[in-house]
Amino acid sequence: MNLLQKFKETLASVLPIMAIVLVLGLTAAPLGAGLIVRFLVGGVLLIFGLTIFLAGVDIGILPIGERSGAALTAKKSLPLLLGVAFIIGVMVTIAEPDVQVLAGQIQGVSAAVNKWALIMMIAVGIGLFVVLGLLRTMLSLKLKYLLIVSYIVVFLLAFLCPPEFQGVAFDAGGATTGPMTVPFIMALGVGVAAVRSGVNGEGGKQGGTQTDDSFGLTGIASVGPVAAVCFYGILLRLGSRGEAASQAVQEAAADAPAAAESFFGLGTFITLLPEELYEVSLALLPLVIMFVAFQLFLLKMPPVQVRRMIKGVAYSFVGLVIFLVGVNGGFMPAGTQLGSLLGANASMSGGLWTVLLTGTGVLFGAVVVCAEPAVWVLTEQVESVSGGTIKRKVMLAALSAGVAISIGLSMLRVLYGFSLWCILLPGYALALLMTLWCPPLFVGIAFDSGGVASGPMTSTFILSFTLGAAAACGGNPATDAFGVIALVAMTPLIAIQVLGIVFKVKSRKTEET
Repeated sequence: MNLLQKFKETLASVLPIMAIVLVLGLTAAPLGAGLIVRFLVGGVLLIFGLTIFLAGVDIGILPIGERSGAALTAKKSLPLLLGVAFIIGVMVTIAEPDVQVLAGQIQGVSAAVNKWALIMMIAVGIGLFVVLGLLRTMLSLKLKYLLIVSYIVVFLLAFLCPPEFQGVAFDAGGATTGPMTVPFIMALGVGVAAVRSGVNGEGGKQGGTQTDDSFGLTGIASVGPVAAVCFYGILLRLGSRGEAASQAVQEAAADAPAAAESFFGLGTFITLLPEELYEVSLALLPLVIMFVAFQLFLLKMPPVQVRRMIKGVAYSFVGLVIFLVGVNGGFMPAGTQLGSLLGANASMSGGLWTVLLTGTGVLFGAVVVCAEPAVWVLTEQVESVSGGTIKRKVMLAALSAGVAISIGLSMLRVLYGFSLWCILLPGYALALLMTLWCPPLFVGIAFDSGGVASGPMTSTFILSFTLGAAAACGGNPATDAFGVIALVAMTPLIAIQVLGIVFKVKSRKTEET
C-alpha cells in the first residue's frame, strides 16, 4: 500500500481549488474568517479522508473484485456471471462516495426526493447496464450501435421526466463512475472477455476484437443512472409530486445563501460526525455482506487474505466518514457561498462581475481536470494504444480546454437561464455521430472516460459553487445548476474521439507512404 502516493495524488487535486478559493475569498468575494477557517479544515479532512479511503479500496476492496471476476470466469457460466455482475454493480454504486455526495445535494434542493430511494435507483441502473454491456461483449455487438440506441432511449426518457430531474439525471451518469465503481466494472469486463474466448475457442483469431472490447463497459454502465433518475422523476410526476418537488426546489433556492452563511464554527464537524457514521455504515454494509457471501461460497480465501480484506474495508469506512465530514462541514458550504457572492454581483451589476463569474468557472474547469489523477492514467493509456502518435500533453490540453469551456457555459446558463438541452443535445449528437468514423478502440476509451474528468472535486466543490450562483441569481438550482457534471463528463466523449480520428488519418497516411 503506497499511502504516500495516494496522499500526493489527492493533494494535487485539492490544493489548486483551495488556492483559488482563498484568493477570491480574501479579495473579490469575502467569505469571512469563520467560513474560510471551516473551508481550510474541511479541505484538510477531505484530503486525508480521500487518501485513507483510496488506500482501503486498493488493499482490501479491489482485490476482492479481481478475485471474484477470476473465480466467476473459471465457472464458465454466463447466467452466474451476469447475475453476480448485477449484484456487484448495485453494491459498489451504493458505496460510491461521489454518489453519496450528489444524492445529498439533490435532496438539499428538493425535499420531495428521498436520498436513499434515489441512490437505489442509480445503483439498479448501473447494475442493469453493466449486464447489458457484458452481453454486448459476449454477443460481439458493435459498441457504437449500442451507445446510439441507448442514448436515444435516454433522451426520450429525459424529455418525459420533470425538468427538475433532467440535469440531475445526466449529472448522475458522470458522478457514478468513481474510484469505487470503475475498477470493479473493468475487472468484470476482462472476465467476460476471457469467458467468451474460452467458450468460443477464439482466443487466437479474436485478439484484435478483444482489444476493442476491453473498453466501453464503463461507458455503457454510465448510461444506466441517467435512465434510472429519469424514470424516478417520471414516477414522481405520475404520483402527482412533481409540483411539490418544484415548490421545494424554489424554497430551498431562496434559503441557500442564508444556509451557507449560518454554519460558522468548527463545532459543525463534530455535529456532522454521527450522521455521517450512520450514512457510511448503510452504504458499506451491503458491500460487506456481499464480500462475506463471496468468501463462503466462491472465493474461500486463506485467513491472511481475509484479514487484509477486513483491514481494507475498515480503512475505506474511516476514510469515507472523514471525507464526507470535511465535504459537508466546510468544503461545500464555502463553494456555495463563493458562488452565491459572485452570482449575486454578476446578476445585479453585470459587466466585470459576469466576466469574473464565468472566468472563475473556466479556471476551475482547467485546474480540476489537470489535477485529476485518473485523467493522467487516461492520457498515458491513450498515448500507449496510439503508439505515441497522440501525445499526452496534447490530450491534457484538449481535455483541459473542453472542461473549462463546459463549466464556463454552465456559469452563463446560470446567469441567462438558457436550457441545458442547448448544449447537451448538440454535444451528444456530435459525440454519437463521431462513433461512425472514429476507430472502435477510441470510441470505447472516450465513453469510458466520460466519468474520469468528473471526479470528487466536480461532484463536491464545482457543483456546490454552481448551486450557490444559481440560487443568488434567483433561478431554479435544479434546472439551472444541475447539469454541470454532465457537461464535464461530455467533454472527453468529443475530445478523445477527435484524437482517435486524427490517429486514424495519420495511420492511413503512414501506410500509403
